[in-house]
Amino acid sequence: MPESFLTVAERAEASFTVSGSEFIGYVAPVDSVADAEEVIDEVEADHPDATHVVPAYRVPAGSPSAETPGSVMLREWASDDGEPSGSAGKPALNVLEQRELRNAVVAVVRYYGGTNLGVGGLARAYSRAVKEAVDAAGVVEDIPHERFTATVDYDDSGTVRGILESAGVEFDASYEETAEFAVRAPVVDSDALRERLRNATSGRVELVDT
Repeated sequence: MPESFLTVAERAEASFTVSGSEFIGYVAPVDSVADAEEVIDEVEADHPDATHVVPAYRVPAGSPSAETPGSVMLREWASDDGEPSGSAGKPALNVLEQRELRNAVVAVVRYYGGTNLGVGGLARAYSRAVKEAVDAAGVVEDIPHERFTATVDYDDSGTVRGILESAGVEFDASYEETAEFAVRAPVVDSDALRERLRNATSGRVELVDT
């Protein structure tokens, strides 16, 4: 069995006000650094007038393999985004570390309310924002996953969808000139699933890691 880990169950947010400053904590489950940075970009885009957007994440630094699905090192990263050094990013990251969460990203938005909170006050506020967002999301046990796309002509789309549904993996389908399935599958099952797709379509499926 692959090594399991704890992560957040879903995207969630939590907000509160301290001395006039509004804090909004966002958290999301992710599988890679690219996924984490995409979530951070989304939060920044949704809050263009925020005084600060403080991000932190713990995610795999590379791609696990079927042979060693739990051996990838974690990348731990955080930024104070202009807050006093050590007052924001590190407290946010500490919550993920203390709760032993990985494959998770957080971003805490602050709208300044006119009163300086001091380093201690900021650390408590940023920690609280992450804690409350994590509590809102819930925590689950998971195993390493990877993502790939499966692209086929329409004639094979029903076959591919049927295989993905029978495998019980997560996927999103889009139908334009071709049918494209964005798949998230457990690493330990991914090779066998890809082989099933190739065999069922006589090699016509195009598989691309994402």
